[in-house]
Amino acid sequence: MAAEKPIYTEDSIRSLDWKEHIRLRPGMYIGKLGDGSAQDDGIYVLVKEIIDNSIDEHMMGNGKQIDIVITDKKVEVRDYGRGIPLGKVIDCVSKINTGGKYDSGAFQKSVGLNGVGTKAVNALSAYFKVQSIRDGKTKVAEFEKGELVKDHKETSTTEKNGTMITFTPDNTIFKNFYFIPEFLEEQLWNYAFLNAGLTINYNGKKYYSENGLLDLLKRKADVESIRYPFIHLKGNDIEICLTHGEQYGEEYYSFVNGQYTTQGGTHLAAFREAVVKTVREYYKKDFDASDVRSSIIGAIAIRVQEPVFESQTKTKLGSQNVAHEGPTVRNFVNDFVKRELDNYLHQNSTAADALLKRILQSERERKDIAGIKKLANDRAKKANLHNKKLRDCRFHLDDEKSDKRYESTLFITEGDSASGSITKSRKVETQAVFSLRGKPLNCFGLTKKIVYENEEFNLLQHALNIEDGLEGLRYKNVVIATDADVDGMHIRLLLMTFFLQFFPDLVRNGHLFILDTPLFRVRNKKETIYCYSEEEKQKAMAKLGVKPEITRFKGLGEISPDEFGHFIGENIRLDPIILTKEITIPKLLSYYMGKNTPERQQFIIENLKLEKDAPVVDEEKVSAEVVE
Repeated sequence: MAAEKPIYTEDSIRSLDWKEHIRLRPGMYIGKLGDGSAQDDGIYVLVKEIIDNSIDEHMMGNGKQIDIVITDKKVEVRDYGRGIPLGKVIDCVSKINTGGKYDSGAFQKSVGLNGVGTKAVNALSAYFKVQSIRDGKTKVAEFEKGELVKDHKETSTTEKNGTMITFTPDNTIFKNFYFIPEFLEEQLWNYAFLNAGLTINYNGKKYYSENGLLDLLKRKADVESIRYPFIHLKGNDIEICLTHGEQYGEEYYSFVNGQYTTQGGTHLAAFREAVVKTVREYYKKDFDASDVRSSIIGAIAIRVQEPVFESQTKTKLGSQNVAHEGPTVRNFVNDFVKRELDNYLHQNSTAADALLKRILQSERERKDIAGIKKLANDRAKKANLHNKKLRDCRFHLDDEKSDKRYESTLFITEGDSASGSITKSRKVETQAVFSLRGKPLNCFGLTKKIVYENEEFNLLQHALNIEDGLEGLRYKNVVIATDADVDGMHIRLLLMTFFLQFFPDLVRNGHLFILDTPLFRVRNKKETIYCYSEEEKQKAMAKLGVKPEITRFKGLGEISPDEFGHFIGENIRLDPIILTKEITIPKLLSYYMGKNTPERQQFIIENLKLEKDAPVVDEEKVSAEVVE
């Protein structure tokens, strides 16, 4: 019997109010949701949307300080700008298309032009409070999931003008969320670098910069290995800074109106193009573009009126004019770089000589591996047709039309049993598996030639599609999935060495993770609890009562595919590999993968604990040390 067709009438048409629409389609407003383990997860976008409003006030000359307090789940942001007009406090945080950003006279070249950000935060928060202080009076309103629950009367106050927003993300939308301090600190440093003279106080720590992008690159780069002093150039609505180092790849930080455009866009493409063009003309030689840009460390910040971003989260700038009657962004950036960088090179011959040597070195290195690279790529193309190491998924990060692209994940495993468990339990649409054969080569101190000579490394870089940079990266998350024992930890370090040495951008841009899998299963006849630490095991034993059955997982291969599905599904636990400013990549690799120094021997001894059934590294402590 054929199924009845659904009835389509006037009653089928439904209008959602603003908060219902945001809660039903949060990805349209804040990108992916996530639990906080990735730096572009939604909870960080919520924080950013609120701070952006305070930054816009500062840019307009109102307020030189922003106070931020972020505890376990609650966020509080207080600025000292003009304060929201008291009669519009509720409308500004709960009515779409209401806000000062639509008045171009009130906000020139601001970040949040569409007036949606604060409303999205309100709708996606279990609790949201707004307070405006303006000329001796204050107004407060409280919301839950976008619904007004308390409208306070205006009262008198002696507090300074400004706005305070307090919110708690809704844990029914952001499941098991948590804030990672390093991600928040990175956000706040960027705000400080782009707003010289602004003081940001976050949980008692001060963030302040006097020299803008110069301070940013000093913090990011390995200053000891740069080939020439930072070139720092500033103009009206544009600032650039660059140098060349010794690392592989290109490293860029790009900003529009104070927004960190992690995916670049028109302005970054123009910057990369202009540097090559200017260098070729200065030296009167048609260098290969890759040789000019190899090992470059650069930053660009521009300010434009009414920027057009490619999404609500504003991570990529589209094509539009700098001003309605002005040049395009591409021409604006090109003209500035050509004029100012050319002048700098003519006036600083020592830096110009050092730059030329770096370009010629890159040219030699490229030609040295050209032959082996061609052979390796030919082998990889043939292997890709029947790549036994890769069990691919259907949707990838570079599938721009797919709404599942940001879920794409590659698990890198070792051994047939572990690979088999993940392969059988994975989501075929978005999760792929790359199987290693034993321990990978320790590539510390080797040149990039080894990436092509070593078949496993070559196939891995082709599976990821990162040979020429991250533009074509096929997976949003690259997850190292190894056993929680000494051998598994060693494999992790070897893989991290590979990525940090040859593809550091993959790590810098937050794509590399460690899969956290349970160490114990505690169960009785009614309930099963998976535990990721000794502390969790003790709690589970107390909860389940008399003599529960306890299983210690010695390796991933011991976990059945049915069980493994729980650990790589909705409740997956990923530990991000985070690079902080305290230690540079060369020093990091030298410490962990170089000669066995007394310091490293002592570290290993202190962090190795022996248990009855197997030697196990204290992973939590080691992971923290590795990335810090």
